[in-house]
Amino acid sequence: MSLDRRDFLKIGGLMACGTALTTAVPIVSAMTEANETRADAGNQWAMVVDITKCPPDCTACYDACRKENNVPHFAEPALDIHWIRKVTFKQKGVPGAEERNMPVMCFHCEHPPCAHVCPVAATFKRKDGIVLVDKHRCIGCRYCMIACPYKARSFVSKHVEHQPGDNPDVPIRMHGVVEKCELCVHRIDKGLEPACVEACKAQGGGMVFGNLNNPDSEVSKIVRSGKATRLRADLGTNPRVFYVGI
Repeated sequence: MSLDRRDFLKIGGLMACGTALTTAVPIVSAMTEANETRADAGNQWAMVVDITKCPPDCTACYDACRKENNVPHFAEPALDIHWIRKVTFKQKGVPGAEERNMPVMCFHCEHPPCAHVCPVAATFKRKDGIVLVDKHRCIGCRYCMIACPYKARSFVSKHVEHQPGDNPDVPIRMHGVVEKCELCVHRIDKGLEPACVEACKAQGGGMVFGNLNNPDSEVSKIVRSGKATRLRADLGTNPRVFYVGI
């Protein structure tokens, strides 16, 4: 008898929690070993976002992300999918502080809580630090969405059809799964930068991408300078996306 993911969730109830937790460790171990071979551990990819260089009305990074990764746009705000979100804020305690924009995406944490709670090991981290979602394994339980302190994940609640102009390098995902920013891993594996970074260069260059393990990379130099900070560093997740100007 074949079951779809909805029936699986109803019947299993995630194996009444106890069974799921008991089997999670070997599943995660097997998944990690299988996927770590796809990336070079000598690279530890990271991004620095200098929000002082982000023009107030610029949407270049958001638009490039949607186009590159075939991210659909739904009319209902509650159902819309965001790989990059635009956050607007003002610095507290600073008289006359101007409003600033900040792009927020998956931070590809060194210690990703989303991966720890996934009962089927659909979320995993490559050796180069990129956190990915295996959409064939994902059962749509959304535990990872709850665990992510940065609200960086979206649930695909509708079926998405291929559209003219879609990027053939990025498959259209099925509904009922969770997805997020993947740092344009298909581009990185070709030696290219993420689409958001490439688009940002034409708008002031507020995004910088590179290898933290390379002391000569711009990303590494900025992080070592002490100018870049992590959001909610107190959580101990060690995000690989840093910010300047917050």
